[in-house]
Amino acid sequence: MASKALKRLYLAHGRALQDYLTNKLRDPALAADLTHDAFLRIAERSNAAAISNDRSYLFRTAHNLAVDHIRLTERRRTDLADDERLPEIAQDGPPLDEAVAARQMLARLHSVVADLPDRTRRIFVLAKIGGLTYAEVADQLGISESSVQKHLRMALAHVMQRMKPQ
Repeated sequence: MASKALKRLYLAHGRALQDYLTNKLRDPALAADLTHDAFLRIAERSNAAAISNDRSYLFRTAHNLAVDHIRLTERRRTDLADDERLPEIAQDGPPLDEAVAARQMLARLHSVVADLPDRTRRIFVLAKIGGLTYAEVADQLGISESSVQKHLRMALAHVMQRMKPQ
């Protein structure tokens, strides 16, 4: 980006960008650094002239820098604890017996779904696991929404019947 254009961009939006980052991060020094970094990113772009909305791009760049900084800080943060206090620290995951039971149930569900006819299984996976709407599944498979609904009814009945506790 030409230095005159960058200077105009800085004069027009530099203060607002730093205020935005200060409000977001609650750290004026960090906000100043990230504001500087955002302008550097724009200055280093070889195709900066192709940016259609400088202000929007600038704020998005700054937002992304802030998110990256927060993620990096979270990854680096470790709290030291004495060895005798280790048993007091809560585990992040479920107890071992619950984890084993959940894995067994998931394996059983996988087996039950694998027993479905191919098209019904694909519809079930797209809708219930992939999160697609009936219309999206129908469009992807080239069938009607009512056909998707019919296959899902069949799949859900099959899964519920086979997953019943014995």
